Amino acid sequence: MIAVIQRVTAAKVEVAGQIVGQIGHGLAVLLSVHRDDTPEDVAWMAGKLTSLRIFRNGDKHFDIDVKEAGGGILLVSNFTVSAATKRGRRPSFDAAAGGEKGQPLFDAVVAAVKTTGVPVATGQFGADMLVTLSNDGPATFIADSRAAD
Repeated sequence: MIAVIQRVTAAKVEVAGQIVGQIGHGLAVLLSVHRDDTPEDVAWMAGKLTSLRIFRNGDKHFDIDVKEAGGGILLVSNFTVSAATKRGRRPSFDAAAGGEKGQPLFDAVVAAVKTTGVPVATGQFGADMLVTLSNDGPATFIADSRAAD
């Protein structure tokens, strides 16, 4: 499971002109489920998203997590984050899980994050989405459960 995490002042997702998910300050997360991901990857990712200390606390730039900052998380499924781009000019999406596996694991991450008490909004799995956000910093991070130490 791989995620692009952005600290934001606000973020929203629209589908067919309608807002389907929206947060104020917090994290906008583009999350891709890898074809080999397991429930262990779900637990790792949910824990990482809710405990990553990337919010300001006074003079310290990266000191508190999203819950301590009183923020929310906008989780957006995005299979393109798993794209391999090393060879050729066209990305390969072979590593990304298909919808039959990807959606249940994505939904499991959403559910796991919600159990922490952090407000969660989402996009619409498999839809053509328009994501709008204001990156705060800018602060952008990559989390990959397969590269976890």
